[in-house]
Amino acid sequence: MPDNIYSSERFKPEKTRRDFLGLAAVWSAITAFVVALLGAMRLPMPSVFPESNSQIKLGSPKDFIVGSSTYFPQQRLWVYRTEEGFFALSSVCTHLGCIAERQTDNTFFCPCHGSAFSELGDVVGGPAPKGLTWVALSISPEGQLVADTLKEVDTGAIFKV
Repeated sequence: MPDNIYSSERFKPEKTRRDFLGLAAVWSAITAFVVALLGAMRLPMPSVFPESNSQIKLGSPKDFIVGSSTYFPQQRLWVYRTEEGFFALSSVCTHLGCIAERQTDNTFFCPCHGSAFSELGDVVGGPAPKGLTWVALSISPEGQLVADTLKEVDTGAIFKV
């Protein structure tokens, strides 16, 4: 005779609806935790990724008036023309890749997390770890001004034409 009569499958109680609902609750909680964890892991990644072709033709240098600033929304790029030459500033926030908006006083503000930048892209407030990116400029063989969004130049670097 067996040691315990209830060790046999025959004598175990049947699964009830309460058992099923308990398992469903446990698996739902595990699934919610995994989905939340995946979402949290995505946060440090920028929401804006560089395009495959990083060189953008902006037009003839003659089209830019001295003292002007021109925004290229598709490329998220500000191009400035000064007495000394040109410089280009990316409007992609260095915190999490949101688009920093230019204010009426020519400073930049990121609406996502509150980073603030000077008119030259330096960080003046918020969580951004560094200033807005200065983008490399060059002249194409056709004489057009070209910005390379994947090439960063030092802050204050002026491209002379």
